Amino acid sequence: MAIHLTLALSFFNFVGANAARVVLTLYALELGAPASAVGVLGGLLFLFPLLLSWPIGVLADRLGARGLLLFAAVCGAVSLVLPYFVRSLPAFYVAASLNGLALAFYHVTLQNLIGTLSRPEDRARNFSNFSLTGAMTSFAGPLLAGISIDALGHAPACLVIASQSVIAFALLLVWGGVFPPGKPQAPLDAGAPHALADREVWRMLVTSGLVQLGTDLFQFYLPIYGHSIGLSASAIGTILATLAVAAFVVRLFLARLVKRVSGETLLAWVFFMGAIGFALVPLSGNAVVLGLIAFFFGLGMGIGIPLTVILMFARSAEGRSGQTLGMRLTANNFVRVTGPIVFGVVGSAFGLPAVFWIIAAIMASGGLLSRSRAGGATK
Repeated sequence: MAIHLTLALSFFNFVGANAARVVLTLYALELGAPASAVGVLGGLLFLFPLLLSWPIGVLADRLGARGLLLFAAVCGAVSLVLPYFVRSLPAFYVAASLNGLALAFYHVTLQNLIGTLSRPEDRARNFSNFSLTGAMTSFAGPLLAGISIDALGHAPACLVIASQSVIAFALLLVWGGVFPPGKPQAPLDAGAPHALADREVWRMLVTSGLVQLGTDLFQFYLPIYGHSIGLSASAIGTILATLAVAAFVVRLFLARLVKRVSGETLLAWVFFMGAIGFALVPLSGNAVVLGLIAFFFGLGMGIGIPLTVILMFARSAEGRSGQTLGMRLTANNFVRVTGPIVFGVVGSAFGLPAVFWIIAAIMASGGLLSRSRAGGATK
């Protein structure tokens, strides 16, 4: 029951988060915001996850999940109601920050629940199901956003998406008591000096950050590029949903791939396919081709994030799993905050094609590094 509730909460919470990213971006563009301002908006979505993922991991270990998730659901709902009533760029910045606060509590707490509720022999399967749920939300969220905007308008679409957090709040009120209580005796020091002394932890943090950077910037800048070539909101949402379908398909085989192929080899293919996807986007001028590119991108990048989650949880000390995953999310959210801002400036100065090609080069570099480590590991 607890695992199923965790997966249900993951679905509704992350549908809302993925839809909010698309709605806030397209709504800001509709109001005339420049690319640099939209970049700031994207960075603010991940400011609180950057600042608070580690402390939230400590709280998840000590206090349990229910109260943290209830707070996240409230923040998620308020973040989408605000732009409905206040249609100005400063209000959008506040909305993005609140949505990011909700995401910070959701992400660490739900990931930690999957790990702590799982027996060792079931952990890979449960994390795989969690990642499949995430892929479904990446499909449903943008699609819900695009259809809602075209059918109702930008402002009413915000209320539609806020309903996802309301559903999550109701589920927690009724069944949240099945979650295990926290462990008040869990250590407060987060064990970071010991973890960060491990070169493998550093390597995984960097790798995880690069995977997150590529995944997020593709999802963030594809709507901007689609808008620039005149695609409708529904078309943009459908393209992003195609990416999610590919991620879902490849994650069905995640457990089998991990058993047959080394992690470094898998990561190398993740980065190379991501690089090709980024490089091809500026060469496309219609929705069908962009959908094919997004599907290819999703087949590669779709396993990168769950793979790094599994590796980091396996390295966590007893009673510190939330803190370890919080450290990983802190690194990921550093690139989520800085990436849209930095590349927003690049886009304003040099145009959108330059953004895609620079990120493609970064992804290719990550692939070369992973391939060199994979070659060294087999010698």
